[in-house]
Amino acid sequence: QVQLVESGGGLVQTGGSLRLSCAASGRTFSMSAMAWFRQAPGKEREFVARITRSGITKYYDDSVKGRFTISRDNAKNTVYLQMNSLKPEDTAVYYCAADFKYDLGNYASTQYDYWGQGTQVTVSS
Repeated sequence: QVQLVESGGGLVQTGGSLRLSCAASGRTFSMSAMAWFRQAPGKEREFVARITRSGITKYYDDSVKGRFTISRDNAKNTVYLQMNSLKPEDTAVYYCAADFKYDLGNYASTQYDYWGQGTQVTVSS
């Protein structure tokens, strides 16, 4: 079993920044690719960013490229999402997820093994 706990969400104005954290425990963190997804009210959960086990390769949805940065610290069992230039359309609950099956490549949410409980991000206009 793996436990994922997100933190760092909150209310921010348009153009502001937030840094989300996801702390993992239970299984060897460095053996999982990690990702961030988000879900806005009335919408399906969507992919935001993914990082491989080593942290070398990263994938981003086009809507966040150039504004968001995913990173990880395997010594601290934590993955981060630095969000800059936030827009109202970034408002959502943000979830981190762990994938112990695959490393390289990008996969649908159904492929992930574990999920956190989510943290709310609200961007006011």
